[in-house]
Amino acid sequence: MEDNFGNYFNQTGKVAREYLETRLDLIKLQAAGKLSKALGLFFSITMAFLLFFFVIVFLGMVVGFWIGEMTGSFTIGFSCAAGLFVVLFLVILLFRKQLIQRPLAKLLIAELVDEITDRDAESDHIHAKRERQSARKEEPVNDKPEDLGYVPDDEATENTMRG
Repeated sequence: MEDNFGNYFNQTGKVAREYLETRLDLIKLQAAGKLSKALGLFFSITMAFLLFFFVIVFLGMVVGFWIGEMTGSFTIGFSCAAGLFVVLFLVILLFRKQLIQRPLAKLLIAELVDEITDRDAESDHIHAKRERQSARKEEPVNDKPEDLGYVPDDEATENTMRG
């Protein structure tokens, strides 16, 4: 009788250890997924800003040469182009919330809401499936990673009886 209990507790300890290791791996994978999504978004925004920067620099050079040719002095042309850059900087500085902060915040919130909505839809699907199974009095189907550590009571006691 004591062997049965000892074997049962050994088996339960092994199942608990495997569950915790699997849960830890799942958390690591979820963190890696979120990190890769955030880094991808960060790098794509950085590349867009670099492209925007180069476009502005080359347009400034074009404007400087164009005004320089019109006035006959490249000094005046590039001074006017620099003045346009100062005006552009002041406009961006004054309207940074409307132009930069709010759109970036909306983009990040949309990414997070999409992820939460997907997770909720998957959770609703799992719960609806379980409700249908319980209505039909069927055994639950273990097709999700979080269900793999579950051992029904009959099976657990059956394993301890053999050992």
